[in-house]
Amino acid sequence: MSRIKLLGENIKRYRELKGLTQAELAEKLDFSYEYVCRVERGQKYISLRKLFQIADILGIGINKLIDFE
Repeated sequence: MSRIKLLGENIKRYRELKGLTQAELAEKLDFSYEYVCRVERGQKYISLRKLFQIADILGIGINKLIDFE
């Protein structure tokens, strides 16, 4: 599986653990709902800046999002 797909799965997992919907996460990040959907499906590359924003909203370290083991 590609790393971008694994990243998306990690974002989805931690978003769900936080109890947020994709729409709620998108709103908190000022991203479009479609953008969040595509990131979680591994269809969209994401900048490091945006990755840090996601980690901050989810209340986790960025290392958890990029842990692919």
